[in-house]
Amino acid sequence: MTTLLVANRGEIARRIFRTAKRMGMRTVAVYSDADAGLPFVREADAAIRIGPPAAAESYLAIDRVIAAAREAKADLVHPGYGFLAERPDFANAVDAAGMRFVGPPGSVLQRLGDKAAAKVIAERVKVPVLPGYRGEDQSDEAFILGTRSVGYPVMIKPVAGGGGIGMQTASDDAQLRDALARARRIASATFGDERLLLERLVERPRHVEVQVLADDHGTVLTVGDRDCSPQRRHQKIVEEAPAPTADEKRRERMAASAIAIAREAGYRNAGTVEFIVGEDRRFYFLEVNARLQVEHPVTEMVYGVDLVEQQLRIALGERLDLRPKRHGRQHAIEARVYAEDPAAGFLPFTGRLVHVRWPERDGVRVDSGYEEGDTVTRYYDPLLAKVIAFGGDRRIALGMLANALDATEVLGVRTNLAFLRRLVRKFNKQGTQWVHTGFVEATLSDLVPESPPAPDVAYAVAAAAVAAHARDPRDPWTGTGAWRIGEGSATTVVLREGARERAVHLSGNGPYTYAGHRVEAVDEAHRWRVDGSHAAAATSDGVVWTSIRGEVWELETTPREREVERTAGAEVAAPMPGLVIAAQAVADRRVRRGDLLFVVEAMKMELRVEAPADGKVTRVLASVGQQVERGERLAEFEADTV
Repeated sequence: MTTLLVANRGEIARRIFRTAKRMGMRTVAVYSDADAGLPFVREADAAIRIGPPAAAESYLAIDRVIAAAREAKADLVHPGYGFLAERPDFANAVDAAGMRFVGPPGSVLQRLGDKAAAKVIAERVKVPVLPGYRGEDQSDEAFILGTRSVGYPVMIKPVAGGGGIGMQTASDDAQLRDALARARRIASATFGDERLLLERLVERPRHVEVQVLADDHGTVLTVGDRDCSPQRRHQKIVEEAPAPTADEKRRERMAASAIAIAREAGYRNAGTVEFIVGEDRRFYFLEVNARLQVEHPVTEMVYGVDLVEQQLRIALGERLDLRPKRHGRQHAIEARVYAEDPAAGFLPFTGRLVHVRWPERDGVRVDSGYEEGDTVTRYYDPLLAKVIAFGGDRRIALGMLANALDATEVLGVRTNLAFLRRLVRKFNKQGTQWVHTGFVEATLSDLVPESPPAPDVAYAVAAAAVAAHARDPRDPWTGTGAWRIGEGSATTVVLREGARERAVHLSGNGPYTYAGHRVEAVDEAHRWRVDGSHAAAATSDGVVWTSIRGEVWELETTPREREVERTAGAEVAAPMPGLVIAAQAVADRRVRRGDLLFVVEAMKMELRVEAPADGKVTRVLASVGQQVERGERLAEFEADTV
């Protein structure tokens, strides 16, 4: 029996295990202490601990992963995506250990992992690339000189980067210097390589990619294309197949370009050749993602090809025997569900998932890494799941995805679900109009509107959930609920939303009534019916999370803390849990409001922590390389008195 070890976690590990088990393989998971209780660990035939939560000491530790693979007697090692997936030294280490790497050879990863080198390969086979600067001289002056032949605006990218990490834009020399500093810092911290390249910025572009498969016997073929234009901070949010604005002639030219680049690079296994498409419909080569993509399910849905199966067969030395054709299922669209707070600039959010319901319906697939009761930690990407819908055409697929997102419930952490629902509805209105990579930012006020106060119906459901949670059917004093002379069963629950506090007076002991709303439990944990409509509510750590018709409210059950008067201070605290990657704060140094004090990085995101006012840093509490929690003080600060 072939043994497959997956050197990854979460939803992609579960996805790979499903195919491997169908193929009769023995599956092995590796996990960090932070992931010990997650579903992917339980679902593998065997699981091996590889270290503490920090990725550098677990999922990125090549020696530990190789040791686990030896212990498991693995024949194949699949890297998934992210982590070690595109590391040449990992592919070489797998080969040196006598196992097969499910991906391209280390030499190919080396060539394509360098964006500048990849563009040279594309140029050799006459595939158009964006003009720019890719020189050895990495000084600011060299990049500024490079813009003279390109013109502003420009894009800065880490040479060793991927996934949009570290990408920066600039419209003049001053912005360029700042962009170079930020990009170098992120590139060094993320990839261990601070080299950058510059290219002309195509404004309002679409992002289109071509799926490639290549075996050891000279066969290279494509399995359609995908559009990944809806993005935020260069991170994909919604993907679809096929690309809706590509005509057949352009589709064929992009496929031929992808095959030419793959052949020239000596490619093997599954990969994606990415292009940028301008409003003039001209396309330019961007990069090769030498691995399975997060968005691979939309291609599988449309073409009926299991890409993981093809990866495994290629790694075992088999010949490709495919003639992918689109039939039946004409269009597929995927939305990524993240644990993040859109209202706070999409900051990652951590916590325990107290209630989870993924949609179960025909035409919908869910690839999830978490289930109810699991905890989302600060250590890894905040992706919870991918919800994918497919149908006879794009309009039908969008409608099915909208319905699937409406049926998705996640309570216990803040998510981007409401944002995704609005985005998909906007796509329905847009039709096939030009949706570019800046579309989300341009319409952000519509997609993330200001939240109004919780309505009476939310208070009714939340209070009912609190009252029901407090009852113990084994206790005669609480089992029948509260009772008051003259009005029968009744209870009062005090709930708070920010500074607003409300005493909710519930009548009855189930069903309950409040402000004209009738709330009753259904035969499933956390499920309620309010005025005949579905709702969900669950309590956790002093908060009752309530979901009604897709909107979520957090109402606190703990008393309001007394506010301590601040006379001459201001808070300098971590806006999210993460790693301090820069510390400019110096004790006893005066600063102006907005001056950079720290940079905190987590889950592929870099956030500036700035001086909250004019004043003085009196004490520095955090240093570069330190892990911090959300709200943890980074420095003591004295604001100037007015």
